[in-house]
Amino acid sequence: MAAQENNFQDYLPVMANKLGGDGLIDELCNGFDLLKDSDKGVITFESLKRNSYLLGLQGLSDEDLRSMVLEGDFDGDGALNQMEFCVLMFRLSPELMEGSKMWLEQVLQQELKDYF
Repeated sequence: MAAQENNFQDYLPVMANKLGGDGLIDELCNGFDLLKDSDKGVITFESLKRNSYLLGLQGLSDEDLRSMVLEGDFDGDGALNQMEFCVLMFRLSPELMEGSKMWLEQVLQQELKDYF
């Protein structure tokens, strides 16, 4: 899975810079919609496996796909809802997480300036 993660990590920050925050969230939501089980409304291992080629993830093994679902499954239901999917995508991109910290610091600094 590491090789695929590196490819993903290279593109998510580029998408964020190109699309901006709202655009990135929209694209993540579109990705969720592509991967989810249309009957259940969540991403299951089966739906991820069936639709992974849509996001260029067809090279991942079943074990990698299961690990991906388990890593993002915070409520323990064995599937990813939209929020869990988005959080997982951010967690898989350390560069994007670092950028998020920088943006947060800038906003907080501006808020403090405006307050004082």
